[in-house]
Amino acid sequence: MANKITSLDVARRAGVSQSAVSRVFSGASASAATAEKVRRAADELGYRPNSLARAMITGKSRMIGLVVAYLDNQFYPVAMEKLATALQERGYHVLLFMAGNDPERVETVVQELMDYQVEGIVTASVGMSNDVVMRCESAGIPVVMFNRGQHDARLSEVTSDNIAGGRAVANFLVAGGHRRIAHIAGWKGSSTGQDRTAGFLGGLRDLGTDAVAVEDGLYKRETAADLARGLFSRADRPDAVFVGNDHMAFAVLDVLRFELGLSVPGDVSVVGYDDVPMAAWSAYDLTTIRQPINRMVEATVEAILSRIEGDADPRHIRIPGPLMIRGSARKPRGFNT
Repeated sequence: MANKITSLDVARRAGVSQSAVSRVFSGASASAATAEKVRRAADELGYRPNSLARAMITGKSRMIGLVVAYLDNQFYPVAMEKLATALQERGYHVLLFMAGNDPERVETVVQELMDYQVEGIVTASVGMSNDVVMRCESAGIPVVMFNRGQHDARLSEVTSDNIAGGRAVANFLVAGGHRRIAHIAGWKGSSTGQDRTAGFLGGLRDLGTDAVAVEDGLYKRETAADLARGLFSRADRPDAVFVGNDHMAFAVLDVLRFELGLSVPGDVSVVGYDDVPMAAWSAYDLTTIRQPINRMVEATVEAILSRIEGDADPRHIRIPGPLMIRGSARKPRGFNT
């Protein structure tokens, strides 16, 4: 096995000191001539600097951890790709970890990221215990929650305006003449699920009506499908349903059309939340609230980098998104979103 090329080898080839090599690759002050010699020597030798070792010396790893609960919902692969790309364009490396919704797993993942000396952590639909938040705070590692909020003033969070989105769906369905409206909610243990439901039910009440059923879909496709079978097999089935995200709404649509033989939107209107790419496919043509993902990503990147650079104030950002009217729901005449 060939010996590993070190910075000392590069220094000898370039005719400079080892400290000069370190300055070049750490971004510290070095003359243009020295930098050119060092990089040419490194290329000739195939040398690659050890980022982790440099981080231990400088305290700056230029790494940010992305922690996501799951990727089966199409919203998250899109969001993680955009977040990773945006952070890399700002000169940061990204470490992606899966954590599920298991508090012990989240704690383990955060500890691993701290061991890697990340400069910040972005979580996506992941809850943070008080103990984990305290450890991050003590280590000087800022945390930004993406698409999830938490009642903790120490954490920054970036979400769409879920309450306004829920209200927009209520207005749309009532304007379409629906009177038996059901709601298959997102997980009630999450801020997104709570806020979408609160906005929706509040909007219905303001219009003088109530939901005929509210069920917790847990943000799981299989759970939403089972709930749809129960709700729409009844003689007094709903004539519309707001589903807490598109991932569940696709399952509901499949059950309604292919298992129960119902017409969408002839027999029942279906509205989702997220506007993932599949929502626009002809097979689903889903009316849904669009999460403004580009603006959410931009706000998340600015929030985490500002905290890393010394802005001590956490940010709580809620960005409104439009209702995308497609073919899965009855379209009210002259309706203005």
